[in-house]
Amino acid sequence: MSRLQEFESLSDTEDFFDFFDLEYDERLVYVKRFHIMKKYGEMINKAKENDLGSDEKTLEYYKFALISVYKNFENGYSPSAAEIWDTFCKPSACSTCSTSMSCNDIEEVSHGVHACTSQSNLSFN
Repeated sequence: MSRLQEFESLSDTEDFFDFFDLEYDERLVYVKRFHIMKKYGEMINKAKENDLGSDEKTLEYYKFALISVYKNFENGYSPSAAEIWDTFCKPSACSTCSTSMSCNDIEEVSHGVHACTSQSNLSFN
């Protein structure tokens, strides 16, 4: 497995920091993990739109992006209410969808909240 493939198999916030051997405040990550990963995911998606040349350059960008996002939160960045509500209003992508916009299985699961229902292990009860 290549290093980029190894990166792509990560799922927990702490795993990303450990992958790049970065120090982090566990309390900050615990409290802000959703927001950190949302911003980090946005930066990763932007990078995927461009050819960065090599796996090594791609991983360098991913590391820089994680440091940048983390430092913003460490320095007191707090998402606005509009950013938070925007996140909840958008459908969430699943592991079988590349983006939420390409998913064909989006359904309202609870009081105006939409999500992909193609994942068999999801329960909305």
